[in-house]
Amino acid sequence: MKFMKLGSRPDAFYSSNGVRSISSEVRTDLIIQVNETRFLLHKFPPLSKCLKLQRLCSENTESSKPQIVELSDFPGGVKAFELCAKFCYGITITLSACSLCSEIPSNDRRYCIVTLQTTKPFQLWSEELGITSRCIESLVSKVVSNPMKVISDNRSDQKGDIEEVRTAKRWWGDSLSELRIDLYWRTMAALKSGGKVPPNLIGASLKIYTSKWLPKISRKLKNGSGLNSGSDPSSSNCRLLLESIITLLPTERNAVSCSFLLKLLKAVNVLQASGSSKLELARRVALQLDEAKVCDLMIPSVSNGSDTIYDVDVFLNILEQFMLQSRSQQTSSSSALNGSMIKVSKLVDGYLQEVARDVNVPLSKFIALIEAVPGLARLKHDDLYRAIDIYLKTHPNLNKRERKDLCRTLDCKKLSLEACMHAAQNELLPLRVVVQVLFSEETRAAMAGGQLTGLPSNIKALLAAKGTAPSTPGSLATTTRTPRPQDKWLKSPNPSVSRSRMKLDADDKSGDDGSLKVMKQDCSTPSRPKKTMFNKLRLMNRDENEK
Repeated sequence: MKFMKLGSRPDAFYSSNGVRSISSEVRTDLIIQVNETRFLLHKFPPLSKCLKLQRLCSENTESSKPQIVELSDFPGGVKAFELCAKFCYGITITLSACSLCSEIPSNDRRYCIVTLQTTKPFQLWSEELGITSRCIESLVSKVVSNPMKVISDNRSDQKGDIEEVRTAKRWWGDSLSELRIDLYWRTMAALKSGGKVPPNLIGASLKIYTSKWLPKISRKLKNGSGLNSGSDPSSSNCRLLLESIITLLPTERNAVSCSFLLKLLKAVNVLQASGSSKLELARRVALQLDEAKVCDLMIPSVSNGSDTIYDVDVFLNILEQFMLQSRSQQTSSSSALNGSMIKVSKLVDGYLQEVARDVNVPLSKFIALIEAVPGLARLKHDDLYRAIDIYLKTHPNLNKRERKDLCRTLDCKKLSLEACMHAAQNELLPLRVVVQVLFSEETRAAMAGGQLTGLPSNIKALLAAKGTAPSTPGSLATTTRTPRPQDKWLKSPNPSVSRSRMKLDADDKSGDDGSLKVMKQDCSTPSRPKKTMFNKLRLMNRDENEK
């Protein structure tokens, strides 16, 4: 940084009991009060260079005592006045952008940033003199001229002495991150309004500034020292900074990553920022939800009215925004839209597996999350079944009706063989779901390869009763026939099937609205199963008995 030295005499000022004096054999005859500091000086040096002091001292020249002059509104305060006093005495001083702001160099953004930083204590003076606006205009013009430019930065201290350090390459986003939030906001707003800086560069600059000035929210939560919205000044400052950054986000999609938006949303929750900021971030996240990761969606809940670990309501709001945007974009490319929907459905199932471990998550919200995406978007239901299984284990006190409501979206036809094997032996599932799993697996095995020749007679009768009648020998019989009683329920060595039949019989005797009777007739076990899940279950039980 450029600097200039004035004067040649050594520094002779010293402090004594809050008074600044100069070492001299001549008695001082002028006392200047600047704020709370007194300066004991001689009249001739300052009066020879300052007309204002000449006018103030000429009003009272008869008194033999040292004359007292009060300068309460001196620009720059005590430090600036001492610099001027040293200049009057010929003492060596160093002038640079850190100490002199009368002329703003327009050819280097480093000087503008240093000037803006040093004028922080004198904001009103800087605004009145036009220093702040001229610095911001200079910064904007230099960035717009070449947004991708990287400069070499030789750092210097406030005295202007060049430090012997390595030269660092600095992008303009790094340089602007040194400004306080009000100056940064004005500069970035001017860059956005110009429209000449790419949105992704605006987003990158915002990310740099956020990582530098926002506290480590997650670390504070882990230590149990979360920021509250009370009278804590640091919380208020961080909240103001966060809301200012949100207003600067570019409107273009993918200008910032979805991960960065979710980090801002976490900070909004922790700092309890305004509701408008929260809604705006939820809308922006919904635009890029297919790019999100499950770990980024685990937003901590800090609300006093909620006992859940994670804020499920925020994610529900994001999903609602995503579905609204998807409906409005149905006229666009359907393949891209379907791909995004499938990704989001997998994301939801992964999120469900995480929140299912929280004992305080209510069933209504868990079901709302399951039903937030359409059923066609889930090509497989293995992840959904895993989430339901975790929730049932975490909430063992659910009654029969609640367990049925939880499993009503589960499609047994979309379960893999491993998932079907697990579900058939899962005692936490409703009995109806277990029977549907057994039936769908047998039907899938019989219809392997798209041919129906190997269907057992009881399933043929079930399909025939529903109005499906084949006309060829290789398909279902054309005439419906009543299934034989011995085909309805086959005595199986499989304990899970036997237990299911016994439970169904017990439910029939108890008069459970007759629905399970129909299920028992329609979903009967085939009389001649192939190598399907029943055989595997039978082998597993046989191995256990041998052990």
